[in-house]
Amino acid sequence: MTEIMNPDQAQDVWKDVGRSVAFVVLKLSRDSQVEAQNVIQEFADRSQAIIRSMRIRANQDNLRVAIGFSNAAWDYLFPTAAKPNELETYTTLEGPEYTMPATEGDIFFHIRAANEAVVYEVVTQFMRFLKPITTLIDETKGFRYFEGRAIIGFIDGTEAPAPEDAADYAIIGSEDPAFINGSYAFAQKWRHDMDFWGHLKHEEQEKAVGREKYTDLELPDDEKFKNAHNVASKVDINGVEQKIVRMNVPYSDEASQNTGTYFIGYARHWTVTKAMLESMLAKTDYLLTFSTILTGQLYFIPSRELLAKIADGELNEA
Repeated sequence: MTEIMNPDQAQDVWKDVGRSVAFVVLKLSRDSQVEAQNVIQEFADRSQAIIRSMRIRANQDNLRVAIGFSNAAWDYLFPTAAKPNELETYTTLEGPEYTMPATEGDIFFHIRAANEAVVYEVVTQFMRFLKPITTLIDETKGFRYFEGRAIIGFIDGTEAPAPEDAADYAIIGSEDPAFINGSYAFAQKWRHDMDFWGHLKHEEQEKAVGREKYTDLELPDDEKFKNAHNVASKVDINGVEQKIVRMNVPYSDEASQNTGTYFIGYARHWTVTKAMLESMLAKTDYLLTFSTILTGQLYFIPSRELLAKIADGELNEA
């Protein structure tokens, strides 16, 4: 029987940035494989109960959560289980001028809501289970910037698929039936030189991004820089433009001039996201000229049904 994609079984891999956001990357301590497996088994169950409870407690705050595992974590936690077809350990990508570094990460969660207190409470409760077996690699708190703009002032995600069309781009289908309704999440943290960007003329910024800043209309090709962001990040395969569900989430500690973008891309095929990254490097995406990329790793986001199997210990059965 052919499995049928069911978006209701997917975790929250859609474009809904939220007003308050937390990205958390954890590393397994690897002190005891059995203990880690037992904790993750319990966490797979309890995390879903925490989400359900919080949606009752704060039913107006639009809580959205995605939990994922890296390739290294999958091998450690589920050594006898099959693996998603495209799950791999992300390694540093290099272009003629810039690199996109790979960094450590085993467990990832992306939590967003309208109220920061909700995000805080979910992270706090998750860590009650995970703290004994993990160490923190990175925690980034993001926010919604005005009308959904990136921190550089442009509307974010115009070319991302609309919510009603997103499932075909964001979640795995029958091509990998054991992992159907899962997703590949690529998480990458950028720091920007906002002084450099701020000193560019308005027209230069538009040419760098490839869109009008106020209206969000795309510029004619002959008015863009050759390495404009919406040129460099575009990928066509057999004449068809490829899409993923992408979100650029602003973060900032402004007094210390630590300001940037946390990029999260959810995709049915990791190969599409990877091709976009490679294109940005090969074409020297203008955004790279004033940015430093701090982190990067690939995670598999299991379906809710697969999380239930993890909770029942089915993935570690001989």
